[in-house]
Amino acid sequence: MNLRTAARGFVAFLLSLPALQSNDDWAYTYPSSNICALRGSTVEIRCNYKYPYTTTVEKILWFTTKHNEPVDLRDDTDYTGRVEYSCFRHSCTWSSCTGTCKLIIKDLRQSDSAEYKFRITTNNGGALSDLPGVKLSVTDHWTEVIILPRPTSQNWLELECHRMCHLTGYRTYSMYSNWYRNEIQQRRQGSTYRFDINSEYRVSCAATGFEHLPSPSVYAPETPSVGVTPPGVIKEGSSVNLTCTSEANPVAKYTWTKVTTGHPPGRSVQGQQLSFHPIQSSHSGQYLCKAENDLGKIISYPFSIDVKYAPKTPSVSVRPPGGIKEGGSVTLSCSSDANPAADYTWFKDNQPLLWEPSQPYTLDPVSSKDRGTYHCQAENQYGYLGSNSVFIDVLYAPKTPSVSVRPPGGIKEGGSVTLSCSSDANPAADYTWFKDNQPLLWEPSQPYTLDPVSSKDRGTYHCQAENQYGYLGSNSVFIDVLYAPKTPSVSVRPPGVIKEGGSVTLSCSSDANPAADYTWFREHGGSVEELGENYTISNITTELGGNYYCEARNAVGLQNSTLMFLNVTATPSSSSSGPTTVAAGTVAVLLASILLIIFLWMRRKRASRKARGQGGRPDTREESPPCPVYDNVSALTNRSASAAQREPIEEQDDPHYASIHISRSKNQEVPCGFAGALVESDHTEQVLYSAINLNRPKAVPE
Repeated sequence: MNLRTAARGFVAFLLSLPALQSNDDWAYTYPSSNICALRGSTVEIRCNYKYPYTTTVEKILWFTTKHNEPVDLRDDTDYTGRVEYSCFRHSCTWSSCTGTCKLIIKDLRQSDSAEYKFRITTNNGGALSDLPGVKLSVTDHWTEVIILPRPTSQNWLELECHRMCHLTGYRTYSMYSNWYRNEIQQRRQGSTYRFDINSEYRVSCAATGFEHLPSPSVYAPETPSVGVTPPGVIKEGSSVNLTCTSEANPVAKYTWTKVTTGHPPGRSVQGQQLSFHPIQSSHSGQYLCKAENDLGKIISYPFSIDVKYAPKTPSVSVRPPGGIKEGGSVTLSCSSDANPAADYTWFKDNQPLLWEPSQPYTLDPVSSKDRGTYHCQAENQYGYLGSNSVFIDVLYAPKTPSVSVRPPGGIKEGGSVTLSCSSDANPAADYTWFKDNQPLLWEPSQPYTLDPVSSKDRGTYHCQAENQYGYLGSNSVFIDVLYAPKTPSVSVRPPGVIKEGGSVTLSCSSDANPAADYTWFREHGGSVEELGENYTISNITTELGGNYYCEARNAVGLQNSTLMFLNVTATPSSSSSGPTTVAAGTVAVLLASILLIIFLWMRRKRASRKARGQGGRPDTREESPPCPVYDNVSALTNRSASAAQREPIEEQDDPHYASIHISRSKNQEVPCGFAGALVESDHTEQVLYSAINLNRPKAVPE
């Protein structure tokens, strides 16, 4: 049977001493000053009153203390359709009249619990006092289960069945009560019941005779449920409320805690509702709600708050950190707190790189071109944000160095030129300079200035870049130093005294860039109008002797040589016979030398025969007179004569003359009587000896 249906229509009064107010002709009484009634039932509140006979009642009303001024309940919207008055007059005497008025309230509500008062108003302005009234208590149950103080360190509680009010018209029963567990009546009777803490049972009681009106059940909280408002996507900056609800009697108290993995629980917040105004991304996570009353406690399932928000400042990591050697491997990673998860874009030196988003990127192998500054950008539909920059330092050996020359091209001597060498290397390279492949002890890693430039600086240069990872040389550059000719040097061929009629060559040379042009001059004689490095004078005469010098000239400048003296001497017979006489004298001297050699040989031959004649045949050949020997004899003839004197002549029966050619003038005589041994030529002017073969004896005594 439904409890509300059983109680509906049931009128209950709590009997007590009647309230009474009297001042002779005016009086009223309330049979009950406190009334207990069930919710949904109908209650009657009665008042007996007396007023003077000489007056007429103009108005009767009931009102509550909920308003500052008396308001007729029939006009109160909270009671519309639920309130009736039942009033009538009993009798009148010569001095006063009596009557009764009942207030009927139907379908009682919890809000109807209040103090109700009665008032009458007469034509002479008199009125009954409105104090005191009748207190009405509207309850769902007649009995209730109360929890007695908990024993120390015990896991059970003592419950007591308590009567909330007495119902009018019912006699008082014994103090024994009936107990129910999960609406099943227990055999146990009595005013108390032992209950295990955190038990899942629901316990209620009912007074004996009122089993149809059991008390509300008491029980520990059930598993709480959590709701969120507003529902749906939670965006950072909005207002969000979490509400925890649990079935419990007595009503549960609530505590909120945020789950923190690997750490002590977060700070607890009391209250059924947990509010975020505004909510931040840091509020994302799981929350627990604990419901607790005297009968037990229980914790809800974790409830997740997922705030959707733009990426926070991304962080970049580099593995391995520090400098990376070229050819190694490096991995870049970007991470950002964002909901939903962010996509990532990488930048190198502020230029976007088309790498796969949301993934770390590996450079393998690393090259020198990967050296630079990197950062990433995290982005989702709520916004984007860039990270701080990191520098990837790639260490590598020098690349091919480049050489620059300032100013370029040819450098005029006395000017200035700067050599610079540069190479892509990390760490920075040290530099060594080379001139014509020979190292120069210049300060490394610095450009070098030749100031002033001299001719000795002309040459081929290159540099070498080096660090701890290797070295490499540059291409070569040529520094062309332009300078005026240096003081020319002059030489003469043949050297020494020059005989008239001979030939002499003068040579001039000078260090110059560009190469010099040469002009020959004779002192006090001006230019000889001869250009070139060499100047040859054929058939020189004494008149051509003297001082000569040359001039070396180029686009930069000119320079003269020192003087070169040509000493030309005249031939002794040159004044009478001329060249023909000289040639004839030369031939005569040569023939005399040959005849002398033959004479000596013949003499030795004869002496040898004579010696043998003493023991053999005597030599009867006459000695020929020797030819004269002249001083002016050629070196070849002198060497032959000397050799004939030094070396013993081997014995031979007959001498052999091979091709003795004599050239002479047509009328020149052949000396020393050897005309038969000579061959005369009218077409040549010189004597030519191809060879003279002498067969010498194997042994000569002297």
